Amino acid sequence: MRLTPGPARDIDLDRIDLFDLDLYTSGDPHPVWDVLRQKAPLHHQVLPDGREFWSVTRYDDVCRVLGDHREFTSERGTVPTHLGTDDVAAGVLLTSTDPPRHTEVRRPIGTQLTARAVKSWEDSIRRSVGRFLEPALDGGTFDLAERALLLPALVTGPLLGIPEKDWEELVQLTAMVTAPADPHFQQGSEAATLAISHHELVTYVTEWVKRRRAAGGEDDSLLAHLMSVRPGGAPLTDEEIALDGYSILLGANVTTPHTVSGTVQALIERPEQFEKAQADPSLIPNLVEEGLRWTSAACNFMRYAVHDVQIAGGTIPARGAVVAWIGSANRDASRFPDPHVFDITRDNAKRQVAFGFGPHFCIGAPLARLTLRVFFEELLQRFGSIEPAGEPQHLRSYFIAGMTHLPIVAEKRHTP
Repeated sequence: MRLTPGPARDIDLDRIDLFDLDLYTSGDPHPVWDVLRQKAPLHHQVLPDGREFWSVTRYDDVCRVLGDHREFTSERGTVPTHLGTDDVAAGVLLTSTDPPRHTEVRRPIGTQLTARAVKSWEDSIRRSVGRFLEPALDGGTFDLAERALLLPALVTGPLLGIPEKDWEELVQLTAMVTAPADPHFQQGSEAATLAISHHELVTYVTEWVKRRRAAGGEDDSLLAHLMSVRPGGAPLTDEEIALDGYSILLGANVTTPHTVSGTVQALIERPEQFEKAQADPSLIPNLVEEGLRWTSAACNFMRYAVHDVQIAGGTIPARGAVVAWIGSANRDASRFPDPHVFDITRDNAKRQVAFGFGPHFCIGAPLARLTLRVFFEELLQRFGSIEPAGEPQHLRSYFIAGMTHLPIVAEKRHTP
C-alpha cells in the first residue's frame, strides 16, 4: 500500500470497493479514505457474494467502535478475512472475547509486558537488532522488508520460549493468516491458506504445551505464563492456552516488520528527516510514534454491532459488521494537521491508534515501542545514509499494510 498518497483524484462513492486487493497492492487507498471521511464517514458496501459491512473512517468514530464493547462486540470475529463466517474461536480466543473475560485473561499476561517489565530486555533486543543489521553493513543490496519479517522472532522468540529452529516456520504461518491472498504466502486458495495456517499454529502451541508440562521445572516465558493464568479462579483449558498462544504469536510477528520497512522507506524518501533524527537522537521516540501513525500496519479491525447503533450520521443495524479503518483514522486532519506529511517532530504523534484502542489495545505495545526505538537507534548510529536499490513490492492484503520487498543499499556511518 502506498504510504505517500499520489495526487488527489475524483472518487466515485458508488464505486468504492474497500476490499479490492489491488487498491492496497498497487493502488492508493488514502485518497479514497480522504473522500470517505469528508463525504461518507459511514460507508456501506455489499460484496458480490452478498456479504456486507459498514466502514468508519474518522478518528473519533474508529475509537468509538473499538472502545465500546457494549455497542460493538468482538465475539464474532475481529478481522475482515472472517467476514460472513463467525470466528469458531469467538469467546475463547483472547482477541475475539469481550470483557469481563477478556480482561481476566489479559491482565495477568499484561503484567509481563508493561513498559517497566520489558525494559529489562533492552540489552537482549539491542544485540538481536545488531545481528539483524550486520549484513547490511557490507554495502550490498539488503532486502529490508523481506528480512524484517524475521525480526520480531529474533526479539520475541526467546521471550515467548520458542526455539530458534522454529522461528522461520512460525513467521511464514503468521504471514499466511494475515495475508492469505499474497502469492508469497498463499498455499492453494485463500480459504485453504487460512485453514492450513490456523491449524498449524494451534497445533504448534498445543504440542509446545504438552512438551512443557512433561519437562516440568521453572519457565518464565510468556507461553508458559499462559499455563498459570486463572480467569475466574479456574485455569485455562488446553484449548484456551493453544488459542491464546496462537493469538500472541500473531501479535508478536505481524505488524512490527511492516512498521520498520514503511518507516525506513519514509526516511529514504525524506533525507532531511533522516538527518534530523541522526543529529538529535532524542527525537527517536517521536520518530517511532510518527512511523506507527504513518504505516498503520494493522490497517483495520472489525466488530459487530450488538444492536442498532447510530454513528457517523447513519445507522449500523444489529449484528451488522463494521470495519474500523486504522489507516484512515491516523490520517484524519481533524486530529493530525497535514496528515500526509511525515514529520518526526509532530507534537501529537503519540495519539496515533496503530495499536488499536479500548479493551483490545495491543497488549504488546510496550515491547513493540521498545523494539522500534532500539531498531532506529541502532540504524541511525550505524548507517550514514540509506538509498533505494529497487522498487518496493506491497503486501496483497486489505488487513495488513506492508511490503514483501524493499531493496536498499546502506552506507556505513563514519564518525570522527
